[in-house]
Amino acid sequence: MKGILRPSCLLTCLAMMTPLQAEQGARFGSPEAVDNRLAQDQEPDPVPLKQRLSDQGVNLALDYSMVAMGANTSLPGKDNNALSGMLRFYGSWALTGAQSGNTGSLVWKLEHRHSFTDVPVKFFEFDVGALGLVTPPFSDEKTRLTNLYWKQSLRQGKATVVAGFLDATDYFDVYALASPWSGFLNFAFSTGSTTVALPGDATLGIAGATMLGDNWFVIAGVTDMNSDPTEPWKGFDTLFSDGKLFKSIELGWTTDQSQIYVNNLHLSYWHADESEQQGTFEGQGINLSASFQFGPWLPFLRAGFSEDTGALTETSISGGVAYFGLGGEANSLGLGVNWAEIDVGSNQYTTELYYLMRLTPYFELTPDLQYIRNPALDPSRSHAWLFGLRGRLFF
Repeated sequence: MKGILRPSCLLTCLAMMTPLQAEQGARFGSPEAVDNRLAQDQEPDPVPLKQRLSDQGVNLALDYSMVAMGANTSLPGKDNNALSGMLRFYGSWALTGAQSGNTGSLVWKLEHRHSFTDVPVKFFEFDVGALGLVTPPFSDEKTRLTNLYWKQSLRQGKATVVAGFLDATDYFDVYALASPWSGFLNFAFSTGSTTVALPGDATLGIAGATMLGDNWFVIAGVTDMNSDPTEPWKGFDTLFSDGKLFKSIELGWTTDQSQIYVNNLHLSYWHADESEQQGTFEGQGINLSASFQFGPWLPFLRAGFSEDTGALTETSISGGVAYFGLGGEANSLGLGVNWAEIDVGSNQYTTELYYLMRLTPYFELTPDLQYIRNPALDPSRSHAWLFGLRGRLFF
């Protein structure tokens, strides 16, 4: 990979893949897209049954995650702690195209999202008096479908089309630290930097990506704004009856397709129709993102601007840096700072520091510290501290 140090287990796994495995694995999509997550968690010595299935094109995984949060303050009548968990079963089955190299796969992800406290971790920041979300997937939605789609690779991996029940954050405004399982916990450092009126993360639609030469790429998608992951089949009614859509297109540049996660400059435009399900209005916006790797260091700068959407913020800028390989090949340290304009003349600042540790081949632990200046929902306080611990066990 052109002599560049490979950050995180994801690119290490890709470097060891055969051409067919790489075709099925991570090219486009977020770190949490199913094939990409499977690549990151590739086991050094998989159990024989799992290996036999993989040889037949069936890759399966199961993981359980928990996030615990605490704070030095909270709004009156609110708790200053939260604990949520999630069980996920996911996988992909390569069914066509093995000989041509243009693989067609069935991809799925089933989840059980649950909270052990009255308020799930997702909404914990509101109780502290700040405006924002913490690890948004860690809610209390119980059993739900997140992914069920067909993934078709074309041009020997230089293009991909997915259609079915999608998660828009798997292809929109992607960068290496966007995953709430392996990157920052605060949503200010994730997809859209809190400025996007996103659809639910199990939405019926279609998306595609292709390289334009060696360095330029384009990614686009159209999905249902009124999806409900706990009743996914209703998506056929809401998509074709309501016709409320989330549309996006992204133009980007990378040094090489194999480095698309880390050496990435892109501009995204999106438009969202009004959605009762998501509680948002019709609106649009743009997002800018730049990240480039220098040895083990990955600095990044991201910005989002929107209007009339009902998203958390309309203007948000984040910057920071990650260091990969600190104390272990799969470990990473991240530091980020976000500025968000809440109202005219009212700004909220968020700083986050995390350290992801892979303590065993099957267990990761991430201590996390966040400092919020001028919490928007509690003008009586100048700041708040949030303390977090994330754990993930995977098979």
